[in-house]
Amino acid sequence: MILPAFRRGSLDRSIAALYGMIVAHARSAEFYAGYGVPDTVQGRFDLIVLHLVLLLRRLGRESDAGRRIGQGLFDAFCRDLDGNLREMGVGDLAVPKQMLRFGEAFYGRQAAYGAAFDAADERELERALARNIFEVAAVDERAVRLARYARASAKQLDAEEDTALIAGRMSLPDPEVAADAPRST
Repeated sequence: MILPAFRRGSLDRSIAALYGMIVAHARSAEFYAGYGVPDTVQGRFDLIVLHLVLLLRRLGRESDAGRRIGQGLFDAFCRDLDGNLREMGVGDLAVPKQMLRFGEAFYGRQAAYGAAFDAADERELERALARNIFEVAAVDERAVRLARYARASAKQLDAEEDTALIAGRMSLPDPEVAADAPRST
């Protein structure tokens, strides 16, 4: 017998809940007003990607259920992008090209952030965020603050119980508080 937490409907609800939390958190006004993330379609995309990458990183260490939820989150992200493009008036013939661009951007950022989290030098994450979100070559205070937030988020997600994530529950730090945490080195 399949456990209730692994039934398809239950996983779908968990995926929807987790994706909804990612999007809601990424839309926090503090990221745009306090961190200086551009309040544009691209800026919002970048924050959703950052939060999605953080959660996928955590779920990647999970069981098969965690990996299925991770794949479901990516699928939900793609459906959301497709729907948003169509709402913005992008034509049916142009949507696949735009989705390809978004997919390339997602995978590039996922690789950059993953490498930065694995690097011995904490400044690698700051550099990756400066390049990808703020589109600047030199690290500035915005990238430093966002890196602090990302590290605090990763730490909080790492502390989440597996069963909570599989059930569609997680918590992320308050962006106003997490940005003020000092570097760990």
